[in-house]
Amino acid sequence: MSLENKEITVALIFDIIGTPPEHLKETLNLLIDEINKEKGVKVSSRKVNEPVLMKDQKDFYTTFAEAEITAEEISQVVSIMFKYMPANVEIISPERISLSNNKFSEILSEITRRLHSYDEVVRMTQIEKNILEKNLREILGQNQDTNKKQEEKTEKITEEEKK
Repeated sequence: MSLENKEITVALIFDIIGTPPEHLKETLNLLIDEINKEKGVKVSSRKVNEPVLMKDQKDFYTTFAEAEITAEEISQVVSIMFKYMPANVEIISPERISLSNNKFSEILSEITRRLHSYDEVVRMTQIEKNILEKNLREILGQNQDTNKKQEEKTEKITEEEKK
């Protein structure tokens, strides 16, 4: 079966942790609303569950939402996976998916592009972290030098007072 004229129905599950509990439901509803605005995608159903207090976590709640979507193309499903990061994706229909090599190449290129983008963010974060650590070590080193000088002055004053 070719996907050129066949819609894809997909079940998605999104989970979230945080506080306050009413914010979790609101956030999941907004997320599903955003998916519904995607070109060629329609949300056909949604269920946002009530938040529950997490076990062994004070003041943190967790909940999840289920959404069923229909997409015009498999590439839109892949895009939603990367953009909205569902916890689970299940293709409901069609049962068999056939892609041309051009369409499959398009999907793989999009996945690769996004992975490179994520890799760039990670690398920049690592560089910034290293710079911050270096600056912190310098500041702490300066503080230690200042503290040491302050201690020496205090000791000197104390010794002079004893005399």
